[in-house]
Amino acid sequence: MSRATSAPIPVETGAFTAVPVVDISVRTDGPAARRVLAQQLGEISHQVGFVIVTRHGIAPRVIRDVFGHAARFFALPEADKRSIDKRNSRHFRGWEPVGSESTNNRPDIREQIDLWSDHPARPHDAEPHYLRLLGPNQWPPEELAPGFRPALERWFVEMAMLADDLLRLLALSLGLAENHFDDVFGTERMSLTKLISYPETPAGQFGVNAHHDTGFMTILAPGTIPGLEVENADGDWIPVPVIPDSLVVNLGEILQAITGNYFVATPHRVVTREPRLSAGYFHGPSLDMRLDPLDLHPRFVEAVARSSRHAGAGFMAQRDETEAGVGDMESRHHPRTYGEQLWNYFARSYPDNVARHWPDADRQASLTAD
Repeated sequence: MSRATSAPIPVETGAFTAVPVVDISVRTDGPAARRVLAQQLGEISHQVGFVIVTRHGIAPRVIRDVFGHAARFFALPEADKRSIDKRNSRHFRGWEPVGSESTNNRPDIREQIDLWSDHPARPHDAEPHYLRLLGPNQWPPEELAPGFRPALERWFVEMAMLADDLLRLLALSLGLAENHFDDVFGTERMSLTKLISYPETPAGQFGVNAHHDTGFMTILAPGTIPGLEVENADGDWIPVPVIPDSLVVNLGEILQAITGNYFVATPHRVVTREPRLSAGYFHGPSLDMRLDPLDLHPRFVEAVARSSRHAGAGFMAQRDETEAGVGDMESRHHPRTYGEQLWNYFARSYPDNVARHWPDADRQASLTAD
């Protein structure tokens, strides 16, 4: 059994008043301990969709190094930061200034660096179209950011290992084989690291507007300054506390969809009263992974039916839906593959970048399954 937990989980309401805190060090204590932890995390993933994990096994130095390199890069003159300007990457990788990314057609008040899993670039006309997202990162020149790349590559490896094991635990909680996600994720995985610098949030705006995460699982190193908030089923925004040496784990729309909404992608946002740094890792499979529903026991279907929050959970609205008046997170479009889901994310969040590099984006972004 886990050694430290707070914030009891309400039954079938989602009206939580705090984000649970779980010591996950017992995941290395053998099968019996893993099963207990798996059930605990599965229940939290159903009721809340967010959890703060402690004693997670990531060395503090790994996280400290990433924050140090991020802070030094963000402090560079803008001309130096533009050496990896995201606008120059047809794979949507690199640095961008405050206000470049939009969420629900509203600019996010944050500066950031996006680094995806490195892969050889596909041709401009590659099909399926989402394969065009594969490519190399833009890494800062060593003379501008000495040691940046090896520190971030180590972070990628460590976070991927933790995310894989957390997915094994969630598979157990669903009654699946522990290695289910390992087997279906494929070999050409696409995960994201996002290094974020938030200035003080202006009145009436947000560092990042309310949203769901796109993929499977997010692991966030929240830094030392609070600002992350999570929405419960009553529409209340719950602050996520900063606990030293902890990580925040939440689920994305893909896990919500393939579990028939048993797991939830919970809306969240950031508003900060002082400058804030954070580092997020977004764990993803190969782009061609099909997003077919999992074959789950009827009890999971029944749990969804008992909860209007779960039964009505949707995806982030696409641009055309938002313009037509569809609610921000009420889309019923379900992509067929992870690649289509990512393509929709880029089309929604970076319309100018998409138009610059992919003039046929409007046609491609509409290729989703109902």
